[in-house]
Amino acid sequence: MTSLFDPIELGAIKAPNRIFMAPMTRARGTRDHVPTPMMADYYRQRASAGLIISEAVGITQQGLGWPYATGLWTREQIAGWRQVTDAVHDAGGRIIVQLWHMGRTVHSSFLEGERPVSASATTAPSHAHTYDGRQPYDEARHLHADEIPAIVSDFHQGALNALGAGFDGAQIHAANGYLIDQFLRDSANFRDDHYGGSIANRIRLLREVTEAVAEAIGADRTGVRLSPNGETQGVRDSDPLPLFAAALETLSEIGIAHLELREPPVDGTFGVGDMAPLAPQLRPFFKGPLILNSDFDAARADADLKAGVGDAVAFGRPFISNPDLPRRIAEGFPLASDDMATWFTQGPEGYLDYPAAL
Repeated sequence: MTSLFDPIELGAIKAPNRIFMAPMTRARGTRDHVPTPMMADYYRQRASAGLIISEAVGITQQGLGWPYATGLWTREQIAGWRQVTDAVHDAGGRIIVQLWHMGRTVHSSFLEGERPVSASATTAPSHAHTYDGRQPYDEARHLHADEIPAIVSDFHQGALNALGAGFDGAQIHAANGYLIDQFLRDSANFRDDHYGGSIANRIRLLREVTEAVAEAIGADRTGVRLSPNGETQGVRDSDPLPLFAAALETLSEIGIAHLELREPPVDGTFGVGDMAPLAPQLRPFFKGPLILNSDFDAARADADLKAGVGDAVAFGRPFISNPDLPRRIAEGFPLASDDMATWFTQGPEGYLDYPAAL
């Protein structure tokens, strides 16, 4: 039976274990969205993960609306990420970038007064993080059909820039209520063109972006993240199983290297699904390695791998405060707790100062 410590091949990437580091926004970049030197130290500390999936990284300013998050569209940003990837590789690790377009969750203050874009003219619930504190989201304008090829091209260029920055591959962020998810699910997509309505139409942008990224860097270095079960940032679907089954079949046909499903359990501690995870039902529709994510501890992760629900598990918060998480799990060390108050601050506290187990 498969265990967390078995190696796994993810297309062109050979991972020594199945304890992956999940993407987590930590807000340690500059206001110009350039990675900082402390980020190289942070990721280097966690290089024992079977695979590091980077924090979400913006492909353009249009798609990036989180203070001190980083991008990958300027030379300075690419050079900053090169320092990070070099540090991880020097420590023996593997790292891919998560390519991000936030869609309607970008506040207009990041866009010089322009409105954010989405599948349809909708507004995200709650408030956006901005440089001036929390502010209500703006109503997004719907993307015209003739604008969508530029979005696809931005993902293609972001993937090329990722190779230039030294990443081992890329994961397309198609989850968590961001732009591609806004096209996928019927609570945010009210279009009546060939990007809306039917399941085949709503997965069209996902397919086009994935094909573009695979063309840029190879399908064997391309992954996707989806969030099938329940609502995230006001985005949900009235009938998710057939939608995501069709999405997984499409991604499987493209031949991507791996797929991650972020699915909070109904009794989750950070994010709560309004239905049980759909991974067991969706598993037959994707032929490649399947990565599970959200609220896993080692015991639950090991059980799901042994049951064949997934092939690896991406841990998020445990990696914040346990940089040597694979060793701690292997040797039975207790896990340190993290401090939520330092998740998004700009300094080293709560970022670089969690020690490895003695």
